[in-house]
Amino acid sequence: MGIIPDRYISELSKSLKGRHKDLEARPMSGWLALSPLVVFLCVYLVSSIIANDFYKIPISAAFLIASIYAIAICRGRTMEQRISIFSEGAGNRNVLLMIWIFVLAGAFAATAKEIGAIDTTVNLALRILPGRLLYAGLFLASCFISMSIGTSVGTIVALVPVAAGIAEELALGGAAGTFTSTPFITAIIVGGAFFGDNLSFISDTTIAATRTQECSMADKFKANIRIVAPAAFIVAILYVFFGSAVTFTPEAGPIEWVKLIPYILVIALAISGMDVVAVLTIGLGVNAVIGLCGGSLTWTSFLESIGSGISGMGDLIIVTMLAGGMLELIKVNGGLDFIVKGLTRRIRGKRGAELSIAALVSLANLCTANNTIAIITTGRIAKDITQQFGLDPRKTASILDTFSCLIQGIIPYGAQLLMAAGLAGISTISIISHLYYPFIMGAFALGAILLRLPRKYS
Repeated sequence: MGIIPDRYISELSKSLKGRHKDLEARPMSGWLALSPLVVFLCVYLVSSIIANDFYKIPISAAFLIASIYAIAICRGRTMEQRISIFSEGAGNRNVLLMIWIFVLAGAFAATAKEIGAIDTTVNLALRILPGRLLYAGLFLASCFISMSIGTSVGTIVALVPVAAGIAEELALGGAAGTFTSTPFITAIIVGGAFFGDNLSFISDTTIAATRTQECSMADKFKANIRIVAPAAFIVAILYVFFGSAVTFTPEAGPIEWVKLIPYILVIALAISGMDVVAVLTIGLGVNAVIGLCGGSLTWTSFLESIGSGISGMGDLIIVTMLAGGMLELIKVNGGLDFIVKGLTRRIRGKRGAELSIAALVSLANLCTANNTIAIITTGRIAKDITQQFGLDPRKTASILDTFSCLIQGIIPYGAQLLMAAGLAGISTISIISHLYYPFIMGAFALGAILLRLPRKYS
């Protein structure tokens, strides 16, 4: 055995001392651990009420105050340790991956707009879809694409710029109103994206739910489709009704088919199973080739559009990092464990067991702002509850996926809504106020639990 240098002994001693301090950290009340989330909601909501404008208060400011509060209430840890925990959450690999996607999505969307891809896609949509079926057509297209590519974020990246372009065309044509606004049409895409993501065989939420419950994807699909298909049908009918109220349909302009290539390619590559980062990178390169060869871009304007697209995602990136750090502190301080213990303490019967699983994954998603992580975090506990109360694993997997998507679709700091808001240039709250599918889906999912439906699976 060799002699260990003194400097290594000193470093080891410091490391163990730091861990010892962590172990001696005083336990925190569960409600206190969760209080940063309450502070965030109160700051945002109260400030918005005082300002009499829910779109005026930056969500990043509310998260900053809540994050400072979360760091301040940590017990038994030095300030350096608290900031370290916060930084680990903000720099989590999943958070950073989402940030890279945001950066590439901003660059892709901005360059696509610069070469005229959005205008061409909008013109095609207006030509193919009659005015009365425009909204329903957008919703069904979003459902299909999201189900095909297995990612709501990818669908939002591809379609929200088109939705924003259609809203702009309607406004220019004089069709002003709630049902022609950018938030309303953007919400159509977001709702359809959640439908497809929830059912897709290649969605990470589907994979997480089926693996934790040890059931096949096909069986989970059969259980899931019976819950969400009626909700999607009702929403499609609503969009047909709202579309009929639009008396003006803008005339479609010329279609430059070569400029459709970026969106078609992005959708096709995503459907093939390629990683979304690679898809957006390739799409960005195609935008450059089309723009430079066609004369709509110069090298300087190409770089300028990339920069403007990334800058447009700045607030989104800051919110993502602040949320990741704050939620990590909530987890470390025992907030998530507190939720789990509270929900599983007094379960009575199968209905109560299913409701507890739904509440468990919903609260986990509220605290993590990531439906896949919420399912992975609570999947083991849900499996134990399923076995203990004799539940059907297929329905448990469906509950995990459906309720996590429900919460992900209605929290203003979820990645999908942040992405959609960033691409459309609007606030997340304005989108939520026009979302129909997540709420109707949630109502059907809750009804399926309360009525113990479906009673039999094929």
